[in-house]
Amino acid sequence: MEQLPNVFQCSMKDLAPDHPVVRMAGRWRDAYFRNGNPLVLELGCGHGEYTVGLARRCPDINFIGIDIKGARMWAGARLAHEDRLPNVAFLRTSIEWLPSFFAAGEVDGLWITFPDPQMKKASKRLTSTFFMQRYLRVMRSGGLINLKTDSPFLYTYTRAMLEENACSVIADTDNLYACNLQDPRFAEAGALQTHYEHQWLDRGLTIKYLCWKLEERNEWREPDIEIEKDTYRSYGRNYTVSQ
Repeated sequence: MEQLPNVFQCSMKDLAPDHPVVRMAGRWRDAYFRNGNPLVLELGCGHGEYTVGLARRCPDINFIGIDIKGARMWAGARLAHEDRLPNVAFLRTSIEWLPSFFAAGEVDGLWITFPDPQMKKASKRLTSTFFMQRYLRVMRSGGLINLKTDSPFLYTYTRAMLEENACSVIADTDNLYACNLQDPRFAEAGALQTHYEHQWLDRGLTIKYLCWKLEERNEWREPDIEIEKDTYRSYGRNYTVSQ
């Protein structure tokens, strides 16, 4: 990881104002990408295949994949480096520390692809109000958040959270690939499929998709709702990205 120029790393013990990655806040476009293009993050990027796929599809947008697991991220970072993709980077750190690495309004959009639904504790869900407040500290007002998930639990929870907080929903479907993928609301989400997404589809599961605007709120309220837990188990995560 340390040998790849498109990878930035900062652990909790290193988190300090003078850390090189902390000093990148507000400077990602100028200091790394060297352009003024929009900046989009993929949270919980895993092996980075979605981050790399987005960067290939949208060369006029800068993408940063973020995850805490370096062993996974290395595969996508290596691939992006070998393919000389200039608009993709990776940040190995905890997602809850985003405000330490990005300035207010620096981020234009987020992708959250197949995260752990965290059925036991709401604050750990990447679509919880806990994280919405952190995203607001780095995103421009009105920026879009995209969620793709196989989890009925996370989809139901996120819809309830959006309704409870009167968020502006752009797209909502519990079966993405049954939608018209020529529709601009669903086209980008349906254009790429991850390794795990193929597995979920082969298993007969549907892919859920939500897209909403992130806007300032005086307060964020967690939904008071009972949600049936997912009954299936995830696949193992020890595969290797080869393309």
